[in-house]
Amino acid sequence: MFDISWTCKNTWQKASYNTMWCLIGCSIGDFGTIYYFQIIDHSLSIYVVMLLAIVNGLITSIILETIILMRTFVFAEAISIAFKMSFISMLSMEIAMNATDLIFAGGVLTITIIPFMLLVGFITPLPYNYYRLKKYNESCH
Repeated sequence: MFDISWTCKNTWQKASYNTMWCLIGCSIGDFGTIYYFQIIDHSLSIYVVMLLAIVNGLITSIILETIILMRTFVFAEAISIAFKMSFISMLSMEIAMNATDLIFAGGVLTITIIPFMLLVGFITPLPYNYYRLKKYNESCH
């Protein structure tokens, strides 16, 4: 199962590049949702807000990746690839980012927690992205 080399610098660079784009897409929806619920009056629990943030992060990431892939593929293929290649990566990224926010900032988006959320969101799916790229030569970008 893990019969791949984990020492290929080029694969780590490509996996890092792919993960960066995924992180950008996820962060747009995630941070936007958390911030929106911080500035409006609402009665939702922090867990519902975090769930909405995860869903919106997944949606914005799929949209961004589809747009990027449309440089090479038609829309139907691009959106299919965006779903297949990155959904596990995006989901792990979203859960890690929101767990970091909940644990260290109580679910409040602050300028001091954002770098940690981004770091955890980047590191969490990176080995999976490397593995998919090395084992199957599959990536989303």
